[in-house]
Amino acid sequence: MEQHGTSTTASWPIAVRATLHCLTGCAIGEVLGMAIGTALAWHDAPTMALAIVLAFTFGYAFTVRGVLRSGLGPRTAVRVALAADTVSIAVMELADNGTILLFPGAMEATLSDALFWLSLALSFVVAFLVTTPVNKWMIARGKGHAVVHQHH
Repeated sequence: MEQHGTSTTASWPIAVRATLHCLTGCAIGEVLGMAIGTALAWHDAPTMALAIVLAFTFGYAFTVRGVLRSGLGPRTAVRVALAADTVSIAVMELADNGTILLFPGAMEATLSDALFWLSLALSFVVAFLVTTPVNKWMIARGKGHAVVHQHH
């Protein structure tokens, strides 16, 4: 990343790495939430709500863990994670849950159905493709993952 005045020029590789970092935490939470809700035969709304809550939880937790290692205290680490990841996770969740909702039969599929896993995998690809340009734009403005990199 190069500094130009108050903004930062973000390259695509930096945006891709930021998105992959975010996607890792989100995917763990999303898969866990969808699997739990599906296994318990919950309706669509509570299953999706659990998946979203867990996606945010795991996404933030990965960032908090990283910035804690840089020496920040827990309160500051949480603030950094909230500043760095909220928009990225929100866009990612909108994209991947929207994909699952639009994928015919995905919400009715069970854990043993290939459709369950295929629609989830496709939703992550869509989320990655939608979120990467958002992260690039935010990093270029010193926001999003640029906040985390100030602490590494």
